[in-house]
Amino acid sequence: MIPAGSLLHPDAFLSPLAIDEAVRRALDEDLGRAGDVTSIATIPAEAQAHAVLVARQSGVIAGLPLAVATFKALTPDIVIHAHAHDGAAVAAGINLLTISGPARAVLSGERTALNFVGRLSGIATLTANYVRHTAGTKMRICCTRKTTPGLRALEKYAVRCGGGFNHRFGLDDAVLIKDNHIAVAGGVRPVLERARARIGHLVKIEIEVDTLDQLREVLDTGLADAVLLDNMDIATLKQAVAMANGRVALEASGGVTEGTIAAIAATGVDYASSGALTHSAPNFDVALDIDA
Repeated sequence: MIPAGSLLHPDAFLSPLAIDEAVRRALDEDLGRAGDVTSIATIPAEAQAHAVLVARQSGVIAGLPLAVATFKALTPDIVIHAHAHDGAAVAAGINLLTISGPARAVLSGERTALNFVGRLSGIATLTANYVRHTAGTKMRICCTRKTTPGLRALEKYAVRCGGGFNHRFGLDDAVLIKDNHIAVAGGVRPVLERARARIGHLVKIEIEVDTLDQLREVLDTGLADAVLLDNMDIATLKQAVAMANGRVALEASGGVTEGTIAAIAATGVDYASSGALTHSAPNFDVALDIDA
């Protein structure tokens, strides 16, 4: 068994403050003003329960620390043993956690715990499927800011559990100049010059382009660290890689799916970003079975 404190992915940080806040908000939402009226009405206060959190499908697990925190927030008298950790690839039928303690707390925390593990494991599993298609290339698959409001830290952590990488966490991470910035600022060179003159020396600048002519203009300035190649087909991506010749990092974006990711990786770009990792991941099938 795995100590409950060792459930986080070893190479992916998730703040304990973020865990506690997410659990507090989720339980407050579910318990409402009167608590779990069903369990209070039907289960004696002294009743005990033994339950198993089990994976109903194969995939990559994420969110176990949040499940543990959910039950512990409801009662100090809970005992939890872990049989897997975040980032683990599991088969269908594998037990993830065993939980023993007051039955009311186990029943009241069930849905919240399942929601965390189902949502985050779904993201981790989808990410792992994307990453699998990049084997043998240098390309990294990245998530975006297209996350569930209030759950960004958790969902980006799940991407890391699946072997992916994080793009910006927020607008304050780095400069990412999009087409609308270029339009308002008056063109590629003016927007890059303004950005370079105003940011700190440790802040990276990435700029979005959708044509090779724009890419050439960016390269001529020498002011960008990375270029986002927006909705370019495979042939154009290959031309962009040849044109850049290593002078800037290149990121493919738009149309990045499980069906296209292998071909994109083979073009030689450094990164590909996909909002689908977080906004379209199917829920992972996980259940809580209580022994009679």
